[in-house]
Amino acid sequence: MKAEVDSNKNVRFKNAIKQAIIMRGLPGSGKSYWVEQFIASQPLDRRLNIKRMGYFSTDALFIQQGKYHFDARKLSEYHQINLSLFIAALAREEPIVICDNTNVCHWEYIAYKTAAEALGYRVKVIIVGDPKSPEHQLLCSQRNQHNVSHSQIIKMAKNFEID
Repeated sequence: MKAEVDSNKNVRFKNAIKQAIIMRGLPGSGKSYWVEQFIASQPLDRRLNIKRMGYFSTDALFIQQGKYHFDARKLSEYHQINLSLFIAALAREEPIVICDNTNVCHWEYIAYKTAAEALGYRVKVIIVGDPKSPEHQLLCSQRNQHNVSHSQIIKMAKNFEID
């Protein structure tokens, strides 16, 4: 697959199959790790392009001066911003566009999926781990990086909709 650089110095891949990846899973399940491994498996020019132009996480919007500062009052706004950025990447025809959110319920990711399909993307929805497993829930509560409590993870797992 041949890459070319446009006038804005964005890398474009000729004849690329457009792919949207929607991550789902509890906090601490390994969604971001899965994305890191996926990106690392790509050729260098594509890796850089995905990181710069095609990777979207609402959590990233809570990072200020290198530190994560969650503010529940901003959650809805930041989800809308993340969706808008994701759709803008689709409109630019980025070859790989990734949404890395928990997406516990179908309604939380349906707009991402619908927009990607409408713009001709092949969509992969990836669930990391088994949200219904008590062992997985405990593991997630131990390793999530945003201090989500075990009781909150159990609530999220109870509401997790499996396709």
